Amino acid sequence: MTSTTAPFPDAGALTGVGPAPTPAARRARLRSLLTDPATGPLVLPGVTDALGARLVESAGFEAAYATGAGLANAQFGIPDIGLLSLGEVVAHTDRIASATSLPLVVDADTGFGGPVTAMRAVRMLERAGAAAIQLEDQEMPKRCGHFDSHTLIPAEHMTAKLVAVRQALEDPATVIVARTDARGVLGIDEAIRRASRYAGAGADVLFVEAPRTVEELERVGRELAGIPLVVNVVEGGKTPQLTLDEYAGLGFRVVLHANFLLRAVIRAGTDALAHLRETGETATYADRIATWQERQDLFHLPEFSAAQAHFDAVGVRS
Repeated sequence: MTSTTAPFPDAGALTGVGPAPTPAARRARLRSLLTDPATGPLVLPGVTDALGARLVESAGFEAAYATGAGLANAQFGIPDIGLLSLGEVVAHTDRIASATSLPLVVDADTGFGGPVTAMRAVRMLERAGAAAIQLEDQEMPKRCGHFDSHTLIPAEHMTAKLVAVRQALEDPATVIVARTDARGVLGIDEAIRRASRYAGAGADVLFVEAPRTVEELERVGRELAGIPLVVNVVEGGKTPQLTLDEYAGLGFRVVLHANFLLRAVIRAGTDALAHLRETGETATYADRIATWQERQDLFHLPEFSAAQAHFDAVGVRS
């Protein structure tokens, strides 16, 4: 006779309620992806919500990036100009991390204040499930890195912030990404100088935002060699769009596509709604959207249904 305490055999498929990799395991996995030459460069898609995280995982990527710009745009309908609160980002991080088994890199903007405030921010984001936390050297309120008219904090203030957050971490394996927006304000020389200083303050990964030319990308890769580097690919932005192999050849370990998925969804949704508005029907558009079954499979409905049946049977037998 089956035991009344028999476990559901596919509990790992119950994403969001079943067992999942621990935060420590995800951080260890991310560190391996950042340092193991055998894995190649890490392509890091940005997500704005749990649906995006599920799509990224289903597509076979190794990690996801919780984009601050995307969160502002998709969840609040506002531009990326530093309007979100720490509490909003933490709550959103928890929802995304719970929806995937992937390591999650979280855009924490400026850390929401000075060094002590940033300490609190990273602790809260760690507890929400972040595998890596990104901080930048803009003043509050910050602006998207590919906008114009940034204002920076002094390099020594950012250094102090990084030293502080490193001491605040509950898990020393949590990855700290330091981003500098100095290129657009003070030039590439200062951007590289700042990034090097941030590495000395404890950053695990360096992110020089918005180099303007291939030559500048090459300088970043050469002069900051020895630590994982991020290149942010923004379609229509300031940084040259190259192939994955070309970025890797220039020394970049992480190729970030922070808002590619968001922009693809905007276009797809716009086209679909235009069709509905013009025709008043969706039957002739059905082959351009996910099927009913694809939608349910993405959210593991078959596994959840099987689990409900399993535990209902356990209750009857007990």
